[in-house]
Amino acid sequence: MPPSSEFGRDEAARKQAVSPADGYPALAGREVVLGVAGGVAAYKAAMLASLLVKQSVGVTAVLTDAATAFVGEATFAALTSRPVASRLFDPGRHPLGGHIELAAGADLVVVAPATADFLAKAAHGVADDLLTTLLLAAECPVILAPAMNAAMWAKPAVQRNVRQLVEDGLGIIEPVSGWLACRREGAGRMAEPEAIASEIARVLAGGELPKPGVS
Repeated sequence: MPPSSEFGRDEAARKQAVSPADGYPALAGREVVLGVAGGVAAYKAAMLASLLVKQSVGVTAVLTDAATAFVGEATFAALTSRPVASRLFDPGRHPLGGHIELAAGADLVVVAPATADFLAKAAHGVADDLLTTLLLAAECPVILAPAMNAAMWAKPAVQRNVRQLVEDGLGIIEPVSGWLACRREGAGRMAEPEAIASEIARVLAGGELPKPGVS
């Protein structure tokens, strides 16, 4: 299916989802850390940040180095009205360590997009940058929204990592099928920002973390 037709179909589906005007009462006044890994879907993370801020959520964006190749820190700083965190060592802003202070102040951590690389690191406890280290320090609910090429998502290694993360108590919002950046159609497209915000609100209202049907 050509990209233009796919875009039209995605927009129609998006409009049927919960819209910002409907509101998410459970979100008002809460603190969310929005982690952004390096994928094309990072632009959707900017949309998610804007959506959450409109619902009176305090949002702190944490970007990996790869994420800044897709969306700049200035975008998230403008949308959240807060400095963007990206350095593991930043004693001027976080004397106790950004991973400690940001994790302690969060009601929920969401990583969108969560790339194959990020999923692998998270599943194996790798802590080599601010976002992965923060994830290990977090004691609040954590939700990951994977996004990647369809072939990558289908790989046994990726599915093993997803199963491990679910077993470890993290929530997973499965990617959907659609037109991908690789010009192929398939599963791997990150869930829409409205769908992610709805899951965040549901979890903060006391609901269970989302769990995918992992094959």
